[in-house]
Amino acid sequence: MIKLDKLSKIFETPGGGTVTAADKVTMEVPEGEICVLLGPSGCGKTTTLKMINGLIPKTSGKIHVAGRDTDDVDPVALRRSIGYVIQQIGLFPNMTIEDNISVVPDLLGWDRKKSRARAGELLELVNLDPGIFLKRFPKELSGGQQQRVGVIRALAADPPVLLMDEPFGAIDPINRAVIQDEFLKMQKELRKTIAFVSHDIDEAIKMGDKIAIFKDGILEQYDSPDDLLARPKNDFIASFLGSDRTLKRLSLLKVSDVMISSQIRVVAQDPVAKARDLMKEAGHKNVVMVGPRGRARGFLHLNDILDETGRVEEHFQALPTTVHPDDDLRTAVSRMFRHDTTWLACVDDDGFFQGFVTQRAISHALGATYRDHADHAPAEAL
Repeated sequence: MIKLDKLSKIFETPGGGTVTAADKVTMEVPEGEICVLLGPSGCGKTTTLKMINGLIPKTSGKIHVAGRDTDDVDPVALRRSIGYVIQQIGLFPNMTIEDNISVVPDLLGWDRKKSRARAGELLELVNLDPGIFLKRFPKELSGGQQQRVGVIRALAADPPVLLMDEPFGAIDPINRAVIQDEFLKMQKELRKTIAFVSHDIDEAIKMGDKIAIFKDGILEQYDSPDDLLARPKNDFIASFLGSDRTLKRLSLLKVSDVMISSQIRVVAQDPVAKARDLMKEAGHKNVVMVGPRGRARGFLHLNDILDETGRVEEHFQALPTTVHPDDDLRTAVSRMFRHDTTWLACVDDDGFFQGFVTQRAISHALGATYRDHADHAPAEAL
């Protein structure tokens, strides 16, 4: 959907010299994916983004958007066909939210009834009640609400491509996380092709299907977040991602990726001897007690019942916490540390027991990528 071929931008300096802001950048963003452009200040990421819709004219190279060479497209028509979101939001203060969202559809000649209906649909998409917000002015909204409007305004004319220049950078961390989550939910439904400039590594890992890391105008590495974190191509990439890059991978994997689906469980009326035998046979130190329909109710630890008799209900402990299979491993590890445990029961939305996750399984999953890479590396690299 977006294809850059040896794209370069050279600026002239007041003294008669030149500065290369982008140097033969070559990359492709597949349809429906988010590509995050990342790198230190002055690395060329924003220049590259702005060349895509012609806000900055290129010096050389080719840009194709939706299969069209942008050299063959009128610049104004090109910009109207590409959604654009900036950090400063840029809402028109003298227009209502409804009219702000409808700016591009109005320019494209949409029927007014159609464009206003579209504004209402988009507000609902980001959890803003159209009945409350359509007729308000930007000053009547919080910063986070304005940012949501800025994002959906770029989507009003249903463009296939969306460019975003640090769209969440000015928002406080709590609201930023909420808006990021809402945006990702929206992206699952809309499947836009997005080029997204960020300075935040964690945001890039969370938001991007691919990440492009720049240095001094050069595209140093273009890979999936997992490949970047597991296999940085050079010392600059490794340093930029940080020494904790292995831990950053926790946010890329879900509990379901490492969950041990277990049918080993007991109910309150079972004999303790049964719980003990099940744990010994499976090599487990814990077993979950479930209710009559299968909801997780508690657990027993093997060492606590080695010499006990009676029923499970007389000896079980409450589960300190649980995780959902859709939670990321960062959440799981955080809960393990907070509750001083090496395992967690996994439950679904209704509390039904699905299995369990362990620190050992998480460590094994994180190490698998490095082991696979070592197995396929040439001998001289080992």
